[in-house]
Amino acid sequence: MDSIIYYILGVNIIGFILMGVDKQKAIKQKYRIPERTFWIIALLGGALGTYFGMKRYRHKTKHKSFTIGMPIFILLNIFLFFYLS
Repeated sequence: MDSIIYYILGVNIIGFILMGVDKQKAIKQKYRIPERTFWIIALLGGALGTYFGMKRYRHKTKHKSFTIGMPIFILLNIFLFFYLS
């Protein structure tokens, strides 16, 4: 059980950090992190961290797919966490 919690914590931290990195890249008009990467992280259990990164950095908040999709992935992550534990 501890390893699952560490995994979930780690993948959410990665999602949060990547959202901030992508925001900085957007500001500097540099090569961006593909949106597919954020969806993969969310699918792997990092939806909450990615969502908090979205809110904290005010990044991708105008994308309906993110504002609607990430909360759905959060619910999916919660369901899968309790189903697998």
